[in-house]
Amino acid sequence: MSLARPEVALDEPAPPWWEQAIVVVIIVLLTGALVGPILAPTQEETPILRMMWLPVYAATMGLLLFRADRIWRAWPAFLLLGIMVIHAYASKYWSIDPGVTTRRTIALALSSVFALYLGARFKGPHLPRVLMISCLLMGLGSLVMVFAFPAIGVHQYDNAGLWRGLWYEKNQMGVVMVAGVIAAAACLASADNTRVSLSMIVAALTVAVCGLLVLATQSKTSLLCMIVGVGLIGGLWAMRRGGAAFSVVCLWLGVVLGAFILYLVITEPAVILKALGKDPSLTGRTDIWAALMRKVAEKPWTGFGYQAFWGRTSVPAMWIRQETQWPVPSAHNGWIDLLVQLGWPGAILVGFTMTLTFVMLLARIGGAGAREGYFNLAYFAVFLLLSLSESVLLTNANLPWTLLLAALARGFLPDPQPARVAGTSELARTRRGGYLTRSRIASDYDHGSARPFPVRRRARA
Repeated sequence: MSLARPEVALDEPAPPWWEQAIVVVIIVLLTGALVGPILAPTQEETPILRMMWLPVYAATMGLLLFRADRIWRAWPAFLLLGIMVIHAYASKYWSIDPGVTTRRTIALALSSVFALYLGARFKGPHLPRVLMISCLLMGLGSLVMVFAFPAIGVHQYDNAGLWRGLWYEKNQMGVVMVAGVIAAAACLASADNTRVSLSMIVAALTVAVCGLLVLATQSKTSLLCMIVGVGLIGGLWAMRRGGAAFSVVCLWLGVVLGAFILYLVITEPAVILKALGKDPSLTGRTDIWAALMRKVAEKPWTGFGYQAFWGRTSVPAMWIRQETQWPVPSAHNGWIDLLVQLGWPGAILVGFTMTLTFVMLLARIGGAGAREGYFNLAYFAVFLLLSLSESVLLTNANLPWTLLLAALARGFLPDPQPARVAGTSELARTRRGGYLTRSRIASDYDHGSARPFPVRRRARA
């Protein structure tokens, strides 16, 4: 019998292959890869697309019911999601397009339920691993489209020559590929670096393929998100390996550098934008934001209805397009887009959800966060950046929003308790009564007398 401390397993085993395969398919569909450009080349909602999502919703509900015994622990996340969905659905009563609001709210509810299932079921490194595999498959498919079918994989008119892979435009590919790079980096950070494994080889290949596609989009936002996400994972991994002194130095440098960047953003934003290759108007986005904020002022507490503002027949959207002199498809800012849809109550509710998610991720950074390679914290930082330039807040069939809700669900789950690995021996058991805090007498010992020793009294003189 060995007296060495037994090994412990802190993460659940990986889900079965069939469950992972279903999740990979749903993740690919959530990004809109290939299906959207082929079935809806004009980016309009079609009956075919609606019918295509029915099997996905059925599979989601089946997985949810099948794993209900493990997912119920994330009930606070479901409660928060329910409040947001009810608010979005209620907006149909003042929406400028109630039909669109109703359909998109139902889609939001079902796709968000999948996100919570994903976060609650795929624990530890299993979430970044399944995301890495999904993004690698999409990355390889994008390379096939670029070289074999350039009419689909390469922009032909606007942004001519830039790669877009399986998606409508390059920014969509950039967002997905950034998620793949961060997931692969998290898998490398959570792996056992004492030996090379198949998972590490796949992770390295994913970084190479997805990183190449990010560069091919020439999207400054995607490049910045990739640098921030990978840099955060690398910094936290180095701090864990470097010890306390190294961690203090890294934290000090991080605070100083962050304060300097914040100072430049506040005082000299034009300098930073020019350094990133952007014009000070952010390609006309500042004009869009100014026009939209005037629309927000018209309905600050209700908005124009969930997902109803940017319809082709929307009168408020027509005013924005006429004022900016180009066919604006969205606000290019998640928070402003949310304001025109649901007003300040919707923005505050989503902001509270994000703040709560961040606090819980920080609280678990030393335990479950380290075992997953700091993926959720790194992608939260990326999501925050994306929300400033893309409409990713409270959206249906959207990968960034899915990953944020998955992080929310994981934050509510308790850290797994150490479980003994099969095949390891137990510690030697201590003898009962071996450690006592009171005084011992002879009767406490195995070979002691059952009665106290007689005491001879001295006779008095």
